[in-house]
Amino acid sequence: MASTYSFDVTTGVDLQEVDNAINQAQKESAQRYDFKDAKALTIEFARAEGVIRLHTDHDMRMRALYDIVLSKLIKRGVPVKNLEVGEDVPAGNDTLRREITLKQALDSETAKKVSATLKDAKLKKVQASIQGDQVRVSGSDKDTLQEAMALLRGTDFGVELKFGNYR
Repeated sequence: MASTYSFDVTTGVDLQEVDNAINQAQKESAQRYDFKDAKALTIEFARAEGVIRLHTDHDMRMRALYDIVLSKLIKRGVPVKNLEVGEDVPAGNDTLRREITLKQALDSETAKKVSATLKDAKLKKVQASIQGDQVRVSGSDKDTLQEAMALLRGTDFGVELKFGNYR
């Protein structure tokens, strides 16, 4: 039996589910009456960049388009906490653009907050180490690691945390 146990804390979204949600949003926006005479109406998903781009002709339609995309993402189980919504930017021909960035990994600031939260809780023999875009939590007892998971689930870090490699 192993003398130490560990798990990894990460974050991310399922890109296939985002792609499916965007396809559903495109179909719904094409059939909606309030988008009937829109000059510009596009929803793009740049999978490699992890960015959703919305483009429409005025503010009311932008809000409606964003609501459609958000509702489809929620129905698909995509964590909304991992979305970083940009501001509306004026584009050519009196249109608006908005970019929504998907957070795929823990940034260094969030990883430090996770590590600091575990250290401040003073759980018995639990260590947290930052390894790139994840935090490895290790300890000598499985029960204390379960307590650490419960503590992290109960704390808001601005992203949806995922726990993996529990050994």
